[in-house]
Amino acid sequence: MTTRVTSPHDTFELNNGVRIPVIGLGVFQTPPERTVQAVQAALQAGYRHIDTAAAYRNEREVGEGIRRSGIPREDVFVETKIWVSDYGHDQTLHAFEKATAKLGFDTIDLLLLHQPAVGAFDRTIGAYRALEKLLADGQVRAIGVSNFTPAVLDRLLAEVDVVPAVNQIELHPYFTQAATQRADAEHGILTQAWSPIGGITFYGGYDGPGKSTLTDPTLREIADRCGKTPAQAMLRWHLQQGRSAIPKSTNPARIAENTDIFDFALGREDLAAIDALDTGVRSGPDPEQPQPQFFEFRIPEA
Repeated sequence: MTTRVTSPHDTFELNNGVRIPVIGLGVFQTPPERTVQAVQAALQAGYRHIDTAAAYRNEREVGEGIRRSGIPREDVFVETKIWVSDYGHDQTLHAFEKATAKLGFDTIDLLLLHQPAVGAFDRTIGAYRALEKLLADGQVRAIGVSNFTPAVLDRLLAEVDVVPAVNQIELHPYFTQAATQRADAEHGILTQAWSPIGGITFYGGYDGPGKSTLTDPTLREIADRCGKTPAQAMLRWHLQQGRSAIPKSTNPARIAENTDIFDFALGREDLAAIDALDTGVRSGPDPEQPQPQFFEFRIPEA
């Protein structure tokens, strides 16, 4: 079964009825001094969804880029994430205040926990309960998680009241996380792909640069046949399978290229061929292993 998507303004409906644009601009590793221009270029190209995080240290510039674009705030879906060092109920409420002050907005459309912090899961639960309070108070429109595996998701769901609306995970043709996608679907959680074209595998993941999806023969053959680039074919693969995708770039031409994916469709055989490229190898950190160094990374005050 595939999802019909025809415009960057098309949306997926989250489990609380909020609608999220199918594609968004990611600003991971985007220097603050380039973030304003990247956000403006994305909004000019038709994006209406920007994904940032406290740990990216460019929330302030995301807000400024949106304001400079001239696009009304209510027309832009803003997503950000709470970092591990700010976990705990009260700490996370304060982290929300830091994020909104930096963004310059009173509300956030989607607020996620950035990592599960399995070595201090009580703090993860406290942080998520803070998200539940922010949701109940109308200060965020939807809440969710990032980098949660099925096992960690089960631990969370046993302790909280609100099912996450989104689980943002590493997901590209070389790492499809089929089990996590199934678990998300079973709970009514939208799977959102970070590194959707496999950038982490070739511009430097946690184990260093590896094989580039952009030169993969299968992806190149499919893209050539469609008159598109491999990156466009991969993004189309995500959207047709019902996933939100967050490509990143600071190049205005590449930003526009990444949203030029609504005038073609992949066939079922194409989708299956891309699925078959999965290696099962994660490039990011393992969410099921404690990462004590995450707590050493502090998020500055606004």
